[in-house]
Amino acid sequence: MRLALVLFFLLASPAVAQEWFMRAGDVLFSEVELSDRLRGNTITFHDGGEARFFEDESYSYTYANGGGTAQGQYKVNDDSTVCIDFANGFSRCDLYVLNGERLVMATEDGVRFPIRDVTPGVSD
Repeated sequence: MRLALVLFFLLASPAVAQEWFMRAGDVLFSEVELSDRLRGNTITFHDGGEARFFEDESYSYTYANGGGTAQGQYKVNDDSTVCIDFANGFSRCDLYVLNGERLVMATEDGVRFPIRDVTPGVSD
């Protein structure tokens, strides 16, 4: 019974849950690789939303179609994730992977968002 409880808690851990949304061909980044890819750049999603990763680890996401902007601070981790603490108190972590030639962001609940473009430099 004790072993069953240990296995339950291990299987319910976030590290195992993150494996759930990995797909064939997904390649994880090291902290340095992901930081180099994001820091100081703007990533654009297919819906037109833009995430800006500033050099000072500040972050902004501008929603497509004039939906407003969310501000926060980001941290790149060694498990191919980026965690953001938003100014409104909300926090989230997303997994970034390379699949073939495409950069993909996956949310903790497994929704995947292919990135349309990575543009060097960020503007205020």
